[in-house]
Amino acid sequence: MTPTNSRQRSAGDEAAPRIGVYVCHCGLNIAQSVNCPQVAESASTANDVVLSKDITYACSEPGQQEIKQDIIDNQLNRVVIASCSPRLHEPTFKQMVQDAGLNPYMMEMANLREQCSWVHMNDIENATRKAETLVDMAVSRVRHLDPLTEETLPLIKKTLVIGGGIAGIQAALDLADCGYDVTLVEKQPSIGGMMARLDKTFPTMDCSI
Repeated sequence: MTPTNSRQRSAGDEAAPRIGVYVCHCGLNIAQSVNCPQVAESASTANDVVLSKDITYACSEPGQQEIKQDIIDNQLNRVVIASCSPRLHEPTFKQMVQDAGLNPYMMEMANLREQCSWVHMNDIENATRKAETLVDMAVSRVRHLDPLTEETLPLIKKTLVIGGGIAGIQAALDLADCGYDVTLVEKQPSIGGMMARLDKTFPTMDCSI
């Protein structure tokens, strides 16, 4: 089954944004270069932000529980997590907000670790200023997000293989062995690619095709 996303807006989504901002220390990965409380305080002045705080480890179980409780207690409908790379923990935080009753796509991350603290380790003042900017951009973006729902579409067991070289031929054969209906497309008059131009191949000296 293949997942895809589609926009879907309900009546409740028209409510005014209530944004919660969480600035993660990530131990010392962020906190050693960024004044996290100051960044949280700066974010608290932005429009639609009803809660802004710094948190030691947002991805930890206690950290997630704190954020989920805040979502419920403060009726947050959007969340900004300023922490590490989305590549590392975006699925974690999406699941967290979903567990708290929010659409997982109403969460935005600001990368304060790889994009800020790690590249400005010896410049706390400017690292903090940059972190404030990154969080401000995340707040501006999350304010305009729409909830998404995932749809599952049936998989049709047909495959198109582009290129009739040795790799394309082998891929087509492997897919056919797995039960797929395969269409092999090659722009040249014959298949085989570069291999077809060779007479014999080392070490067996067999015919190349």
